[in-house]
Amino acid sequence: MSNLELFNNDFSSEMFEKESLENGFTYWYALKLMRFLGYDTWASFQKAINKAMTTCNTLNIPIIENFEQVTVTIEGKPCLDFKLSRFACYLVVMNADSKKAPVAQAQAYFANLAGAVQNYLHEAENVERINVRSEVSDREVSLSSVVHKAGVENYGFFQNAGYRGMYNKNIGLLKQIRNVPNGRSLLDFMGKDELAANLFRITQTELKIKQDNIRGQSSLEYAAETVGQKVRKTMLDISGIAPEHLTTALDIQKVKKELKNKSKQIKSIDKKPKN
Repeated sequence: MSNLELFNNDFSSEMFEKESLENGFTYWYALKLMRFLGYDTWASFQKAINKAMTTCNTLNIPIIENFEQVTVTIEGKPCLDFKLSRFACYLVVMNADSKKAPVAQAQAYFANLAGAVQNYLHEAENVERINVRSEVSDREVSLSSVVHKAGVENYGFFQNAGYRGMYNKNIGLLKQIRNVPNGRSLLDFMGKDELAANLFRITQTELKIKQDNIRGQSSLEYAAETVGQKVRKTMLDISGIAPEHLTTALDIQKVKKELKNKSKQIKSIDKKPKN
């Protein structure tokens, strides 16, 4: 069996560690990590790298310190590659396709680095949750801009209409039910799947407003509530669980803090003296 075949069927922590290089910092080439994780093409693997860089940026951890873009020569042709720090490798692995056996094995390995006692699926979901929460924030800004131009004078009423359609409850009551502290967003206490559903609701609301050229406070509120109702129906059809009955997730600020601590723990591994 060739090394490449081994990489495509299994993740070896020993082989991964042997591939580390030193030049000012400990790093791994992304192309080599791609093979370790069972990916066949750079195009598909780059999605995991892009997500990892987004996570890094969301955590306010310098991307340039963890992802160094380089050009390597393979069979006489220049190819894009990255020098990845150990923490960058961790983020890429956690953002990779866990349905691939080598990825699941690598996620378990990285989740237990630095003495962590964490379920790797839970840890990977937390990383993805941070990315989805960031995307929701971006789309909310976009929707806010669109509806203000379309005649919304009270954004709070408009926003509440969308939640009311999806949850059959007003934002204030939802916050009470989920014990969301004053001044904090309900979104910060949603799990990954619920955030994704709200992301869909927000993007589809914006699309409907643009396509139907909807104008005026009451008409825009009605559009937001209608889209929310349709998302609610879809969720009930698929899972049978009403959105308001979904479990409250750990405060995303605490999740970010945990990941920042993880970055420090992982960085410390490569600072330890080696035999």
